[in-house]
Amino acid sequence: MLAATLLLAACSASDSADSAERAVSADSTVAAAEQGPRVVLTTSAGDITLALYEDESPITVENFLQYVDDEFYDGLIFHRVISGFMIQGGGFNESMAQQSTREPIQNEADNGLSNDRGTIAMARTQAPHSATAQFFINVGDNSQLNQRGNQWGYAVFGEVVEGMDVVDRIAATETGTQPTPMGAMGDVPVEAIVIEQIRRLED
Repeated sequence: MLAATLLLAACSASDSADSAERAVSADSTVAAAEQGPRVVLTTSAGDITLALYEDESPITVENFLQYVDDEFYDGLIFHRVISGFMIQGGGFNESMAQQSTREPIQNEADNGLSNDRGTIAMARTQAPHSATAQFFINVGDNSQLNQRGNQWGYAVFGEVVEGMDVVDRIAATETGTQPTPMGAMGDVPVEAIVIEQIRRLED
């Protein structure tokens, strides 16, 4: 199994109980977007601007920004794309070689934020505290990925504030199965969608 890959089997779409409790209010989401740091993903499909929820997800945001500052994401791809669900990147280059990362971080999926359309969250394995560098942007409202009781969810740490049309364009791309050094991987864009760089937006 490929490391840091979002696991659908662990999150049934029909299990949406408690999703309303986990979602933050629109007002608090807007406030977080206005106050938190912002980054721009420059991709081969266009630019995506993200506002990060530094107060709600401090560990996750710090980890993500360290990868950004290290220019780790430059030249990597969106390697997993599922229409209507999410686009995932930050782990593989165009040769489908998986990149070495720092140690995994604590899962902050219990922060009350919901995997709504346009939010960005950390990808991980079935192990709840296994997220490293890979992330995904929700294309739909994916309440099945939220924290519910003792069932760990996927930690939301920001949202798209500009470029959701680019996200939708990536989500609509043709995909197939590609070989990797660790075995075949499905849902890979036929034409590589490259993360050219991710940089902080300065005030």
